[in-house]
This record gives sequence, C-alpha cells and structure tokens, in this order.
Amino acid sequence: MRLRFAKMHGLGNDFVVLDTIAQPVELSAEQARFIADRHFGIGCDQILLVGRPTRQGVDFAYRIFNADGGEVEQCGNGARCFVRYVREHGLTDKREIRVETRSGIIAPRLEDDGSVTVDMGVPEFRPAQIPFLSDSASIVQPMEVDGRTLAITAVSMGNPHAVQVVADVEAAPVLAQGARIESHPRFPKRVNAGYLQVIDAHRIKLRVYERGAGETLACGTGACAAVVAGIRRQLLATPVSVLTRGGELTVAWQGIGHPVMMTGPAVTVFEGEFDLPETD
Repeated sequence: MRLRFAKMHGLGNDFVVLDTIAQPVELSAEQARFIADRHFGIGCDQILLVGRPTRQGVDFAYRIFNADGGEVEQCGNGARCFVRYVREHGLTDKREIRVETRSGIIAPRLEDDGSVTVDMGVPEFRPAQIPFLSDSASIVQPMEVDGRTLAITAVSMGNPHAVQVVADVEAAPVLAQGARIESHPRFPKRVNAGYLQVIDAHRIKLRVYERGAGETLACGTGACAAVVAGIRRQLLATPVSVLTRGGELTVAWQGIGHPVMMTGPAVTVFEGEFDLPETD
C-alpha cells in the first residue's frame, strides 16, 4: 500500500503523520516499527494517525504509536504537530480544535506567532489512576532501582510519568537508569522517566526517557509532568520555561483541579510517499 505522509517535529521530538481519513489504514505493530526505523523506514519517535472523531463535539481522533510499535494514550509534542498538520492540509479552518485521544479530549490552538498551545487536561496524582502501585498518596515516593532508593513523583498526563529531581540533568543516568524505570514493576503499563533540574522557580532543565522510544530530544507530556511535580513539591511556580535538548517549552498550571497549558513550536520538515509493507 502506498501512503502519503508528513515528517514533523516539536523541538526535535519527531513524528511521521498519516491522514487516515483520506487513506484508510490500520497499522500493525510490525508496520509501525518499520515506519519508525531510521535505517530501513522513514524514521521517527512516534507515528501520529489523523482520523475521524467517534463522538459529537470533537473535530478529530488522534492515535499515537511509539517506535517500538506500541500504541499509547497521549503525546504533547505530537498534539502541537497535529493541529498544524490539519490546518496546513485543509482538513479544518479552525485555529483551535478538539481532539479525542485514548486518554480523553485535548484542545490544541494555533497562536498568531505560529506556536501552538495545548490544553493537556488535568493531571492525575492518584496512584491507581496513573497506574502506580502504592499504598501512599504522598507526592514524593521512594522507589528501588538497581539497589538505589529514588525519590520520585508519579503523575499521569494522560500517560504515566515518574519524575525525579536531579542536581545536574546532563550527568543524570538517563539512558541506563531510564530503561529500568520504564519497565519497573510498580508501573503496570510502564512509564516515562523524567529527570528534572531546577534552575529557578520559573525555569528548569529536563531530560525524558520515553516509554517505547528511549530518550527523545523533547517530551511534551514529560514537560507538563515535570512542571506539575515541581509545583506540587513547592520547587516551582507557574509559568515555567522547560529547557529540553531540542529547545524550549512553556508550561502553566494553576494547581489541583486545573488543566495544564503547554506552548511550543511545531514544524513540518518534509512530505512524501512510501510503500507500507503488508503483514500477516
């Protein structure tokens, strides 16, 4: 099957975007891994599928596949690319759209300066809803990893995150330890591992080992999770500039019961066509 695609990125977190309204397709895990492969496929951290909504009051449906072929609930940088894609391809003339994901409705808005703001919804700290196995509702929890006790904050931004505060994000063991945290048995659906360095109350550095993708240059939901964790730990105050290896995001959160607002860029790199291999 021959498919048209767009290659996009949000701060270097890169995506292959497929319009499944114009060209219906159901991706298998094997096909998703082929597309994401940087040697034999197109190459990306995640694949985004633009689809028709299944309920009233929303404009589109949004599906996300990680590079390992697994389908996930949410992707913040992808949400910014999503609204730019549907605008650039004439699928809507709205500047703000409502999009259904596996974790609920999000509302990305294209700003006058070309950046995109996304209402990422209300963060979830209850362990059972993340999900995170714990008998405590404490915002800072101990977790054993490789013989060390880490102090993590577990939070869901529609997908699970484990955020820890570090003195120097560049020296943090993101690659080695992040893989251990991702598959830790206390996170039944695996988890994104965030490493947060506080510069001051309104500025942080962040690295994230993403579930199913490894470390990426930026993670939108990871930025939101880090900021709300920092605010709950009384280390940060809204709004917060989040410095990632791919660039800068702004995250604002007014506290419990309020949605998280994330603003950052979304860029189209190129478009093309490719042959999607058939699978059994």
